[in-house]
Amino acid sequence: MIRKTFSVPPLGCNCSIIGDPITKQAIVVDPGGAPERILQEVRAMGLTVVSIVHTHAHFDHFLASGAMKQATGATLCLHPDDLPLWNILEMQCRMFGVPYVPVPQPDYWLKDEECVAIGEMEGIALHTPGHTPGSMCFHFPAAKLLVAGDTLFRGGIGRTDLWGGDFDAIEQSIRERLYTLDEDTAVVTGHGADTEIGRERETNSFVRA
Repeated sequence: MIRKTFSVPPLGCNCSIIGDPITKQAIVVDPGGAPERILQEVRAMGLTVVSIVHTHAHFDHFLASGAMKQATGATLCLHPDDLPLWNILEMQCRMFGVPYVPVPQPDYWLKDEECVAIGEMEGIALHTPGHTPGSMCFHFPAAKLLVAGDTLFRGGIGRTDLWGGDFDAIEQSIRERLYTLDEDTAVVTGHGADTEIGRERETNSFVRA
């Protein structure tokens, strides 16, 4: 697996480029901003973006999505339960004082436990509601990697006081969908440093195993 994760403005969302070293196909997860930077990284890695995948539909995880789609022709993917949030992206931006950048409607609706193919590599989409109704994580078992979005952080969890948030739901998602993964699974969080499933099981101050 080829992977590069880096923080993008305006709120430091972690954007991940995940590619297949054989076919050079790639997905971009949560292009929150700075499309020129993301595209530059993709070109430097010699990859072709086939899908733009969103862990959820909060504004700071989508701002570069329209420009990325225009530049690459890639498919925009989101869980359907977050469509109401996608439809108020302009309002979200306005409430946080961030300029709105128009984004087209998603092309593809993700389903729980469906295969996410990147060339010859396969991942699994996990529906993990709580931070938002349609929050998704993406698990790549062979690489022992989980892209968790804002569901799970190093020592914390995603906020549940925003649109569609539900603490009981996020706690259930973490316990039943994430803490059941191998303890040495690396976790790419939505903001901040990476962590591991085993570490969060033992030390997370919000949800312990």
